[in-house]
Amino acid sequence: MEEIFKYIIGLGAAVMMPVIFTILGVCIHIKFAKAFKSGLLVGVGFVGLSVVTALLTSSLGPALSKMVDIYGLELEIFDMGWPSAAAVAYNTSVGAFIIPVCLGINLLMLLTRTTRTINIDLWNYWHFAFIGAIVYFASDSIWWGFFAAIICYIITLIMADLTAPAFQKFYDKMDGISIPQPFCQSFVPFAIVINKLLDMIPGFDKLNIDAEGMKKKFGLMGEPLFLGIIIGCGIGMLGCSSWTEIVNNIPSILGLGIKMGAVMELIPRITGLFIEGLKPISDATRELIAKKYKHSGGLHIGMSPALVIGHPTTLVVSLLLIPVIIFLAVVLPGNQFLPLASLAGMFYLFPMVLPITKGNVVKSFIVGLVALIVGLYFVTELAGFFTAAAKDVYAATGDPTVNIPEGFQGGALDFASSLFCWAIFHLTHSLKAVGATILVVITLAMAIYNRKKITKAVK
Repeated sequence: MEEIFKYIIGLGAAVMMPVIFTILGVCIHIKFAKAFKSGLLVGVGFVGLSVVTALLTSSLGPALSKMVDIYGLELEIFDMGWPSAAAVAYNTSVGAFIIPVCLGINLLMLLTRTTRTINIDLWNYWHFAFIGAIVYFASDSIWWGFFAAIICYIITLIMADLTAPAFQKFYDKMDGISIPQPFCQSFVPFAIVINKLLDMIPGFDKLNIDAEGMKKKFGLMGEPLFLGIIIGCGIGMLGCSSWTEIVNNIPSILGLGIKMGAVMELIPRITGLFIEGLKPISDATRELIAKKYKHSGGLHIGMSPALVIGHPTTLVVSLLLIPVIIFLAVVLPGNQFLPLASLAGMFYLFPMVLPITKGNVVKSFIVGLVALIVGLYFVTELAGFFTAAAKDVYAATGDPTVNIPEGFQGGALDFASSLFCWAIFHLTHSLKAVGATILVVITLAMAIYNRKKITKAVK
């Protein structure tokens, strides 16, 4: 079983999406050629996105490493990035069975009308394996590990349903799509609370500036492309130890700026491929449900948040937060995690935040800042348990991507900085039966509430 699902995951989204979309398209009465093309466009989108994020990581990496050396920024927790975290999660006893278990839970929830989301985002199932893995290693019980993973999965599916209307309304051409990814969904509570608090501040509504408003107000300075160039050049300059070195490295500094600008410009164009590929599937699904499954309350296709990370507000806010969070990681008392490899994943913080802040740049920045500050402490606290899992996986597989340097602990912003991960871990590991009871009560209450909404929609 482990080898079968490792093979499927190993194929990657770029290969599997054409297969999944072709099968899905034929099942909902789309012509084979049209369904296959939809899948190919989504697959190509994933390829393009991986190339661009790799460009971001490879370009920023050397400059950030120099900054760490020059200013002595090195902390005790080594940033392994989400690919290493996913490798650790999938190579544990929980991760080996996470896909069939979660698919079974999804089917059961669809039959009991406690969810409307069909989660085909198989590659992000590693998040559920991750929380299961660290609970498993902390408690030395595979059953506690599976309990944590299943609870996280159920809560995420319900959150995907509850946030789907706002998500579909805010983003164009996303009818019938929901986002069952726990990292994104875990920031919804932050966004709701902070958004309400900001609305209570007199005069704050005058700062209602979205990405388009920034372009009108600041002209070229408000463009993600230009901001990328400026911040890229700034990071390149900070990676130099003297003015002489800056002068001598002007070509590489400008090159880094152009590459950062290119990333900001290319991501929206690439995510356009996702939308183009999804549209025939989305339209056909909606028509089929309206004709044959009108008593189902409607269904959502659960997809990756990669579909919408090209939104201008996401790009601008993520870009502005990079230097801010690096600085705060060093000065915040008690924090031991410096995000470097995880920075490319910062775009995924905002897909479910923007529908709440209505794309307001200032509000989104504040929500992201608070969530990341809290997230740094979450990563610091969970690092020991993640390190234990990573060392066990490395001993068993010899995979160099999960090897933690001597003298360090391991960590990653995604998924360890998530509120869901932290809360489920502590309720399960620290409080045992009491915490498990609390989680079951919360999950059942959410499921019953969601079922009532679905039943009302059916009526």
